[in-house]
Amino acid sequence: MEYFVTVEPGVQVFVQDLNPAGANPILFIHGWPLSHKQYEYQFDVLPSKGVRCIAMDWRGFGYSDKPYSGYSLDRLADDILAVVEALQLENITLAGHSAGGALAIRYLARHQSFGVSKLVLIGAQAPGSVPRQAADLYISETLSDRPSMLANLSNQFFFQHVTGPFSDWFFQIGLQAAGWATAAVMMTLRDQNVRDQLEKINVPTLIIHGTHDKVIPFANAEETSQLIKNSLLIPFHYSGHVPFLEEKEKFNQVILRFIGERSITA
Repeated sequence: MEYFVTVEPGVQVFVQDLNPAGANPILFIHGWPLSHKQYEYQFDVLPSKGVRCIAMDWRGFGYSDKPYSGYSLDRLADDILAVVEALQLENITLAGHSAGGALAIRYLARHQSFGVSKLVLIGAQAPGSVPRQAADLYISETLSDRPSMLANLSNQFFFQHVTGPFSDWFFQIGLQAAGWATAAVMMTLRDQNVRDQLEKINVPTLIIHGTHDKVIPFANAEETSQLIKNSLLIPFHYSGHVPFLEEKEKFNQVILRFIGERSITA
């Protein structure tokens, strides 16, 4: 099923909801500068295992409306709340990738984990901000030649070789976003971070991170794991920034095990 949820007057975000009668619901939050489509290989498999899979596009990205403003972590976290309330979600696992990981952390801290029983951080932008030099380069390239910036992301995001058609598919996902939204979110990631919110996380947390991640070093995941109580870090040794694409089977198995457990175990 597909929905458009109003998150504020004049702004709707896109939501995909597969197997709505399933158990152990997961709400997937995509990373920068992508959309819900990045989780294609989870949505291919997890619903067949009885899992309810939900994904939303941030405002400015994918199929969602693309207003010119509203790209702070707080506003984006409030958009998640609007989706959780509209779909009346309870006891969900909130799974966020990259900037979506930072956004998931902000949501739990800002909204007291409303509706959420577990958290999954995937190559998450935590605990600090995107380094200013790297962020400014992304912003400059976005505003001058966004297609070229997006085309170069494959080299940064992937550790394993990807085919030309796969790289083009990945490129097309990023191209769906608005340029102003792409730049604005990167400004947010440069100027804001979630370090102070990590101590407020009070749900079991799984941290998945590629050991070859060039975008957010594995050391960041180790630090994040130390700062979040009741967390488990699982390294993905054959992945860069997108373990859900590079080690799909392992990723899906780890997720299934985590959502089915009452406590975190290695």
